[in-house]
Amino acid sequence: MLRKIEHIGIAVKSLDNSNALFSKLFGKDHYKIENVESEGVSTSFFILGETKIELVAATNETSAIAKFIEKKGEGIHHIAYDVENIYAEIERLKAEGFELINPEPKRGADNKWICFLHPKSTNGVLIELCQEIIEP
Repeated sequence: MLRKIEHIGIAVKSLDNSNALFSKLFGKDHYKIENVESEGVSTSFFILGETKIELVAATNETSAIAKFIEKKGEGIHHIAYDVENIYAEIERLKAEGFELINPEPKRGADNKWICFLHPKSTNGVLIELCQEIIEP
């Protein structure tokens, strides 16, 4: 079950420029920058109350974010939801007829297992499922 909005992802061309812009907007600095090699992105996180804002910039021209910006420009890219058990949630959503972009969770930014639902099956909204990785 989806428990809460974990973060809102915003595609940006320049992480440095966008960090400066959103720092002014939010009145606070980002708390973390992280590269996710497997996705070809660099991310920056801000926290506002219980919600995080993730700025996502491409680190190569073949990444999904580079393609998104080329097609649609900068802006909201995805909404991520916190789940307790990502494997159970994937199975539930598949049974409900949702299409998954990646049928197996993978390691994402901010110490999370992630999985994306295809926007074709969610009224044009890219949905990300997130579960905190707990190391033994």
